[in-house]
Amino acid sequence: MKEAFEKKVHRIDTDIDKKRMLRKDSDTLKVIENVFDTPTLKSLYTLSNKGLIQAMGGSISTGKEANVFLADGEEGEIAVKIYRISSSTFNTMEDYILGDPRFANIGHKKHDIIFAWTRKEFRNLERARNAGVRVPTPITTERNILLMEFMGEQGNSYPLLKDIALENEEAQRIFDTIAAYMRTLYLDANLVHADLSEYNIMIDPHDMTPILIDMGQSVILEHAHANDFLRRDIQNIIRFFKRFGVKVSPDELYSFIRTKEEIK
Repeated sequence: MKEAFEKKVHRIDTDIDKKRMLRKDSDTLKVIENVFDTPTLKSLYTLSNKGLIQAMGGSISTGKEANVFLADGEEGEIAVKIYRISSSTFNTMEDYILGDPRFANIGHKKHDIIFAWTRKEFRNLERARNAGVRVPTPITTERNILLMEFMGEQGNSYPLLKDIALENEEAQRIFDTIAAYMRTLYLDANLVHADLSEYNIMIDPHDMTPILIDMGQSVILEHAHANDFLRRDIQNIIRFFKRFGVKVSPDELYSFIRTKEEIK
């Protein structure tokens, strides 16, 4: 059993090493080195042993707390989001978790917070998807690793909203969909995204449908700062779409989301 474990970990580590060789940027290399510590490799082995990860691929994105990698799953490409235990700003994470009754009994050690955060993102994605909001479908979690649907094709991720060239009419339609998502999250999923902006929204190029991503920080409405987070999300979305001629006030969007009152 030990020998099989070591071989599996070595194979995963070898896959990762091959990806490292393709990266020339030293800062990126340092970040990747922080991701694949021994506990994380063991967790990847566990997921591989279950058949959920067939092979690791290259990096899709690097964020403040996590890296996302492409992988081959049971039925095709999947995304592997790995929260960095060694370098995540877990004090900020704690602000979003404390006050969430779903995680009332977690410890205060760094790894406890990060493991809870990973489970939190899984549950938030599940809630959002079940309510009808388009998000990556979550698959499973293992400690600091979240497996989910890969939003893209043939190894290429869908573009972020910030990178799309929009005409005003198209921007209005996308804004309307995002506003409807925010309302559905609030009224049906009991959630506020809490970090919504053009950086956390993908666009499916086939039908220009927005896809909400990065929902680890999303909070339920019972959270003490849920309303503040909602107001911040509203400001971010209005700020972005204002350049495309979308005219709506923060109070109008706030009322639309919370009461189903139509925007005039």
